[in-house]
Amino acid sequence: MFLLDDILLSPARGVLFLAREIHQAAQQHSEDEAQAIRTQLRDLYLMLEAKKISEADFAAREGELLDRLDALEASGKAPEDESETPT
Repeated sequence: MFLLDDILLSPARGVLFLAREIHQAAQQHSEDEAQAIRTQLRDLYLMLEAKKISEADFAAREGELLDRLDALEASGKAPEDESETPT
């Protein structure tokens, strides 16, 4: 009976495995993109401190980057939130 169960359930297990892998890949991509945006923000702040860009350019670029980061974090779990556990 167990052999028959394994044969009948193997396609469903394969689909479930693929769904998990796709979910993990999408989550990793989201985390990588959020990290890239944070790096761009850090570089932007350094450029402002070094007076390589004007306040107006800084404000415009910072707004764009923060909007992208907010949209990314709103579309799913925020990468920072994954480390927090509910109590």
